[in-house]
Amino acid sequence: MTISVALCTYNGELFLEEQLDSILNQTLKVDEIIICDDGSTDKTISIIDNYAMKNPSLITLFQNEINLKSVKNFEKAISLCTGDYIFLSDQDDIWVNTKVATYIDLFLNKKDINVIASNGFCINNKSQVIEKHAIWDIPQFFEEKKIPFDYFKIITHAGNFATGASMAIRASFINEILPIPLVKDFHHDEWIAIIAASKDAFLLIPNKLFYYRIHENQQVGGVFFDKTDITKIKLLETYSINYNLHKFKNCKSQLKKLTFSHEKALKLAKVDTKHKPLFEQNLLAIVDNFINIKKIMSKKFPVRSFLLNRIDSISGKRQLKV
Repeated sequence: MTISVALCTYNGELFLEEQLDSILNQTLKVDEIIICDDGSTDKTISIIDNYAMKNPSLITLFQNEINLKSVKNFEKAISLCTGDYIFLSDQDDIWVNTKVATYIDLFLNKKDINVIASNGFCINNKSQVIEKHAIWDIPQFFEEKKIPFDYFKIITHAGNFATGASMAIRASFINEILPIPLVKDFHHDEWIAIIAASKDAFLLIPNKLFYYRIHENQQVGGVFFDKTDITKIKLLETYSINYNLHKFKNCKSQLKKLTFSHEKALKLAKVDTKHKPLFEQNLLAIVDNFINIKKIMSKKFPVRSFLLNRIDSISGKRQLKV
């Protein structure tokens, strides 16, 4: 059994050493660290070279001739890994030292799972932990409320809550994931989670196994929220499918959410990939759900529903595009 890390860098001099140290200090050692740098102009390359000199059989650096951006850089890094299990890594996080061991134990005991992600801590630029609710708490919130949890439907109808920085992939599943399509406002982690979830092969565990850094140069946000009961309720409403439809405002919120999901699904359904039928089917499911909520609103709130439809038709809000 061999373990790879696919690490992508771009001007990551400030925090890269902390991340590399945390990977090297795992209780279960990794066998290779593949680093793909996307054209750094700071001291990133120098830092990597120093670590590679100390760990020549472990660290391999690839410097991109052109800037690939995050999605294609991770695709490249994943494709270069040779291990049986591939861990994705951002350049500015920190891993808990038992992360690799925990994931590998799960992979060995859950043969049907091909992609694992985990919960994590929020840290600032000084690596100090900040108490927050995270999107990774969502499965636990659902479990507490005894709400059925369907990874695929929630990610495709409500929004993605899986983060690439916490992901590990069984190498035998890579052919299902690659290549990753370039779609506006769509990231590699969401693609990986959707494909795995569509095959009931995705798992997000509640263990906090990495420290996710929030800083001004972060590419993707919307991960952490104030740790209050109100926030918890809002997260449940945001990521639940057809949640509390006896309230008019929740129906409106669901329609708005499905409008965004439909727009993204439409883009994916138009991309020529091996998973095109999956996304075409998902597109139809979103439309069906949208129509169903409209019917519920018309029945429960006839006057407000009529007025909303008139306003939306003029403003263009909550409308499914063709």
